[in-house]
Parts: sequence; C-alpha cells; structure tokens
Amino acid sequence: MLQAEVLLTKIVNGSSLQPLSGATRRIVLLLHGFGSNGADLISVAPQWQRQCPDALFLAPNAPQRCGPMAGGYQWWPLSAFSPQALAAGATSAAPAIDTFIDRKLDQYGLTEPDLAIVGFSQGTMMALHVGLRRAHQVAAIVGYSGMLTGAADLAHLPITKPPVLLIHGSADPIVPVAALQAAKAALERVGIAVSEHVSPGLGHSVDPEGLELGGAFVAKAFDNQRAEP
Repeated sequence: MLQAEVLLTKIVNGSSLQPLSGATRRIVLLLHGFGSNGADLISVAPQWQRQCPDALFLAPNAPQRCGPMAGGYQWWPLSAFSPQALAAGATSAAPAIDTFIDRKLDQYGLTEPDLAIVGFSQGTMMALHVGLRRAHQVAAIVGYSGMLTGAADLAHLPITKPPVLLIHGSADPIVPVAALQAAKAALERVGIAVSEHVSPGLGHSVDPEGLELGGAFVAKAFDNQRAEP
C-alpha cells in the first residue's frame, strides 16, 4: 500500500522543450488542467521560446490517472467543488510539485527567481497554491482559466509575493470569469501585484492574445530578476 501511495504522488518528466540558446538558465513549469497532460500544454513553449531563449520548458504529467480518459491526468480528483474541498485537494497535490521543482532546480543549479510557474484550469490552482508557498519567491505566476484555492488562509501564512498574471475567457462555462476577479481581490488583499486580462467571448481555452500576454509577462519577470543586484 505504501508503495502504491508513493507512485501516485510522484511526478514524471512528461513533455519538455530545451532552451533555444542551448543553456538552461531559467525554467518555465507548465501545469496542465484536469483530464489533460503535459503533451497538451507544452504547445505553449514554442510560442514563448524566442521571448525566453534561456528557458527550459517543463510540462510534467500530474501524478494521478484521470479515470477512463485516455492519456488524461489529474492533480487531485475533482469530486467536490466547495472551497474547503478545493483547498484540501490543492494541499494534497502540492508536495509532488514541490518535490519536482526542488529536483529540477537542483539539477540545473538554479533557484526560485529562475522559475516561472504557469497553469491552466486545475493547473492554475496548483500554480497559485505552490508558487505562493515556496520558501523563496519565484519570478512569476501565470494562471489561465483557473481559480485561487485556500484564499482565506493566505493572510495567516508566510507566503511570498511574486507578480501574478490571470487570464480568462469571458464565456468560460467550466470556471466562470468571476473566479478571476475573486482571485485578484484575494491576492491584492495580501499585497500581491496582480495583472489581468479577459478575452471577450472565449470559453475554457487560451487564445493567441492570451498566449502573447503570458509569454511577455514571463519574459519581463525574468528580465527583472536579471536586472536585480
């Protein structure tokens, strides 16, 4: 039983794209949504590669298979949607992502300021949960079509405050756009700088404008880290 539990909480490498420059000086971690996989979200990487030429793009698969879906994974089962259930789910999935981050930063001799975390849907929940709770501040967090879990706890935790960009479709039928405004308000209450973009008429997806904004945000965050003494 113990061995099975360990297997369920370990992230494998999944999909990746090597740095355009040939040297890994940054990492962009891409966290997919419920029922998807890293091979889907890695499609972001070629569109951001020129803006972040020193970045290794990593899109791992979540640890758990997602029911009968072929090639689908989940960070945790979405069997309940109350704020308490979502917060508990994100908390349960976080150690696997933290361990993966630690391993990759150590492998390439990098630190949190060299890391940006990007998520889609359930992956956004994880990007925000993990990114704000790292011991040291990451360069940036970008969240597409997601929400913030555990908002009530943030004021009582030793969180970091990286710049955050939230992007959402106005017609999202899965995660309503109101989740963006709720997340922004909660993050700003604890002193986190939040940028936002709403794509008119877009559903639970990412459009070219959102992709362009996300890439520019990450590139600027990395440049700001490089400029600091």
